[in-house]
Amino acid sequence: MTTAEESPALLLLSQARQRFLTGRPLPADVPDETVAAWRRARFLGVRHDARRAGSADKPSAGSPLSAAARPVLERLAPALGHRSALLLTDERPRVVWAAGDIPGGQVGRDLAEREVGHNSAALSLRVRRRAEVHGPEHFLDAWQDVSAVSVPVFAPESGRPLGTITVTSELCAGQGPHPGAALAEAAAAAVAAELLARSRSAERALLDAYARAARGQGGGQERAVVALDGRNRLVSEAAVRLVSPQVLESLERGARAVVRSAAPVVSYDIALPEGAGCSAEFRPVREEGSGRLLGIVAVLEPVAAATEVRTALRAVPRVVAGRPGGSSVPWLHAVGRATELARGSEPLLLTGERGSGKTTLARELLGATEPLVRDAAESPELDLPDGELTRGRPLLLRHAERLAQSDVAALNTLLDERPDVRLLATYTPGTPPGPCLQRLLDTLAARSVTLPALRERPEDIRELLPALAPRPAGGTPPLTWTLDALRALERHPWPGNLTELAHLVRTLAENRRAAGPVRRSELPDPVREGPAVRPLSPMEHAERTAILQALRRNGGNKARTATDLGIARATLYRKLREYRA
Repeated sequence: MTTAEESPALLLLSQARQRFLTGRPLPADVPDETVAAWRRARFLGVRHDARRAGSADKPSAGSPLSAAARPVLERLAPALGHRSALLLTDERPRVVWAAGDIPGGQVGRDLAEREVGHNSAALSLRVRRRAEVHGPEHFLDAWQDVSAVSVPVFAPESGRPLGTITVTSELCAGQGPHPGAALAEAAAAAVAAELLARSRSAERALLDAYARAARGQGGGQERAVVALDGRNRLVSEAAVRLVSPQVLESLERGARAVVRSAAPVVSYDIALPEGAGCSAEFRPVREEGSGRLLGIVAVLEPVAAATEVRTALRAVPRVVAGRPGGSSVPWLHAVGRATELARGSEPLLLTGERGSGKTTLARELLGATEPLVRDAAESPELDLPDGELTRGRPLLLRHAERLAQSDVAALNTLLDERPDVRLLATYTPGTPPGPCLQRLLDTLAARSVTLPALRERPEDIRELLPALAPRPAGGTPPLTWTLDALRALERHPWPGNLTELAHLVRTLAENRRAAGPVRRSELPDPVREGPAVRPLSPMEHAERTAILQALRRNGGNKARTATDLGIARATLYRKLREYRA
């Protein structure tokens, strides 16, 4: 007597499968998910009597998952029972390693649903948790007397599924968990721990290689160095000053492709974008002992043309609120491009988040020319005097996203008739634009510049602070900052950008009573405590702010803070962990 015959539920399911394969109506009590799995297999063209998987792709035996899992699985394999197997699959899922009595032979080497239909490995990767499939739930004839349980394994850094640990056995008739579930769970946990340890080891190796390259020979001036492993990116200050964000993105894409390559000899053919202004020498970072490639270090050198370009960039306006606006590569490139476009007589569109300095830069670009200023945030109606734009006086249009539709249509018509009209507009992206505004944006797209957000150029903050501080009263020393406070300012995401930073500096300068440099403890709660571990909803952000304020009122005492907020102490601790407050 088979196990299916011992279990009425499995016997009924087996009979239903036979009816499905012969095209007969199914009983009403067959689980919907099982029928859906059979139909999926038939749709994908899987043969129920298949004896060999059709995929010609071979999994990489040298992947990080395989390297971390093999020692763990080899220790556990002796614990397998009679007619049981322990499998490691990749994310496809294809079998990378196996021990024991593998069910189905060659048919079980590629477990993708398109090859073999419903199975526990493919299911666990899809649902991202432990999954079991028993006997007739499978589509294949070869697995009708097999039960399997699979547990997914995730990358420690990104949470991306890397593969599964799968245990197979003879068909189980019981209602409880698969007898190999505990083994699969333990193996997956051990492999995850090994992956985490190796990841940290790889990060240390990358950091050491970066430090050696940045130091150079003789301990002289820091070199322009970028170290990458496809997940992490280390950039020296000299490299920040030398390269643009486009160059960094090209290096990151190239490093990701190189590290993922399974070739024993890697060709570092990473193309830099045209006009990069630098050359790159690539050095491998390998794991000690195994020689596995962990990442690359790019040592950058400026070319003669790049030096001339950067000299020209530094000559362009770099103002915000009438003060210097920074010398980072993103800021210099954006302002340099805007200056180049503003030399012509055609329209110019400045886009960026609120408070990023669009209007101030626009005024600087106009120089001594007094523009006609219209702010759609104050009035959505343009209300332009007749013929004003046709007489050559420039129009500075702020908050174009708030224009009335009729005025947007009028501007579109004007630009169709007079493409050289002197228009300088600012636009803050937000809600999706309507068709008229989208047409205006499309018209100006070729002559538009996006100003970087402050969080994209934190290296400018130290240069901005003295420029944004009010002039001190007679005999009062200028505002200075402790290193701890500066680091907190550089980590803050600045949703209000330069406007928010200027307000913070002005408030501190006008209201602080303490002497000496500004300490981290004097900063507002969200800045002092650092950003949350994940993006927060408006409600969560308000709750986090309330908790931080209550903690400050109560001198950091969590018991009093919980009482003050009217919540249990355990709830407070949980929210502190969630918000990293």
